[in-house]
Amino acid sequence: MRGVVGIAARCVCGNPTVVATEPRLPDGTPFPTFYYLTHPGATAAMSALEATQVMPEFAELLDSDPEVAASYRAAHEAYLADRAVYGDVPEIAGISAGGMPTRVKCLHALAGHALAAGPGVNPIGDLALARGEWSPQRCTCVAVRSDA
Repeated sequence: MRGVVGIAARCVCGNPTVVATEPRLPDGTPFPTFYYLTHPGATAAMSALEATQVMPEFAELLDSDPEVAASYRAAHEAYLADRAVYGDVPEIAGISAGGMPTRVKCLHALAGHALAAGPGVNPIGDLALARGEWSPQRCTCVAVRSDA
């Protein structure tokens, strides 16, 4: 990973699940994805979930449930505020990740935000984590640990 400013979330055994990255990478590239899902089990689970075509279902939920839509917009604003601490990048002003605040585009980004921010902040990220096969509360790291 380039431009990592810290570990934003860890699984139950302490391995990183999400890193926080600079909004402008060291080579100058604007990078809107502040929370980047890195755990192999988590990324595989979100890829598998995306393959089930769940994103249109979540998008319909945004369209039909005003409370979910309001929470998703608030998640977008929280994401932008978290990233702003690390710099202002005009090229990505107002752009968060995962399709927020009006679309569902990338469950990896939304799950990463949900893990970093905690339950209740990103409703679609929370739904994706609940629906996926991976959990930060159950260690699956033994197979992927570099020190194992």
